[in-house]
Amino acid sequence: MSISIIKKILLLVGVSLNLSLYAQDTLPNPEYSFSLEEAVRYGLENAYNSQIASKDVAIALKQKWEIISQGLPQISANAEYRNNLIQPVTLLPGEIAGGAPGTFVPVTFGTKQNLTATATWNQLIFDGSYIVGIQSAKTLLQITENAKIKTDLEVKKAITDAYGNVLLAKESVAILERNLETVEKNLNDTEKIFENGLAEEEEVEQLKITSLGLQVNLNNAVRMEDVAYDMLKVTMGIPVERPIQVEDDLNQLSMENFDLLLLSKEINVEKNIDYRIAEDQANSAEVEVKLEKSKALPSLSAFVNYGAQGNSDEFTFFTNNQIYFDQSVLGLSLNIPIFSSGMRSARTAQKELAYEQSLLELEQTKNRIKLDIQTAKNDYSFSLENYQNKKQNLELAERMENKNQIKFFEGLATSFELSEAQRQLYQAQQEYLQAMLDVITQKAKLENLLDTTTYSEYYDN
Repeated sequence: MSISIIKKILLLVGVSLNLSLYAQDTLPNPEYSFSLEEAVRYGLENAYNSQIASKDVAIALKQKWEIISQGLPQISANAEYRNNLIQPVTLLPGEIAGGAPGTFVPVTFGTKQNLTATATWNQLIFDGSYIVGIQSAKTLLQITENAKIKTDLEVKKAITDAYGNVLLAKESVAILERNLETVEKNLNDTEKIFENGLAEEEEVEQLKITSLGLQVNLNNAVRMEDVAYDMLKVTMGIPVERPIQVEDDLNQLSMENFDLLLLSKEINVEKNIDYRIAEDQANSAEVEVKLEKSKALPSLSAFVNYGAQGNSDEFTFFTNNQIYFDQSVLGLSLNIPIFSSGMRSARTAQKELAYEQSLLELEQTKNRIKLDIQTAKNDYSFSLENYQNKKQNLELAERMENKNQIKFFEGLATSFELSEAQRQLYQAQQEYLQAMLDVITQKAKLENLLDTTTYSEYYDN
């Protein structure tokens, strides 16, 4: 094989590879497909609120170090160059230079140019507000960490609700399509019977009314399905223009969420995230009281600096024969608050009252959480019972509709009776779908209230 042929083959292979890569780059993004568990996991990492809460924790960590560093050595340096374009003139008594009394001699002091460099070390020795500041930094970090836990629990619940609404919308569309197909078949059969003179026109019109109503409901259900998908994507942190799919089935998922043991689960209310957040607020109010009291304490700091100064009428500061004169200062600074005309005591009293308020709110939160847990258990228990009830209702409605359909075509039932049976069936179908969704959402609500996970258990491992 000649070299020219080999070159042509290599060129064709290269072009093919480039076209392949270009085609891959221009292909639309593949659909995401999620189970509920995968959707929650994805959302906890990518949901906008979760990411914002994570940034808050990172900011609090930096703020904590900012406060701590205020009590550590601070070193700064300063350099200053001066060129006295017109040097100041000082008048001295003429007698100094042998002149007559009452006369003055103009004198210029110093050199025209100066260069000074100084390094200063500052150290806080004692400051009550600094000690309290360290406590406030820890409290702030605790607040943001608990806020992150709360946000993630809310995101988890929101995704569960949104995911369930997507399944509900999908099932609604599927049921309406089946119902419409059945009604249209009945309508076609009834029209043929009417054409043969064996049915009333009213019966045909009644079925048309039912068919039109189902078509409108189906069109609306399709639009609601699109909206439900968009809501799920926004909740998970996925761009709305990107297509996704859900993997779970509403009926199967509702069965998986049957957990009678959850109804008997008890927790220490003080481990509930809402209680911990209220407790953080009380701790923050207590720190503010300590901060106001600390302002009545003296503060002590020390500093030492070292510098050198060079003087010259010309710019010779970087030559070997330039002379620099050293200088250094060591000092202490003591500040003692003595009298503030009652301002400090008034501020302290305000913070103490705010702290007492936070303790009352903490007790109120504790009682509210107990009520919320009991209410959530009742709601979840009701959703389980309601699910069983609606399932039986649906089975009865299906049998009644089937019997009325048979009677209708045998001439033993009117179109109105068939329509009423169908209406009951359609209502039973929607109630059953809603009952399945309630099982999922009520369990998620109860699990959030019973969750006692700490930030370190979530993120430090």
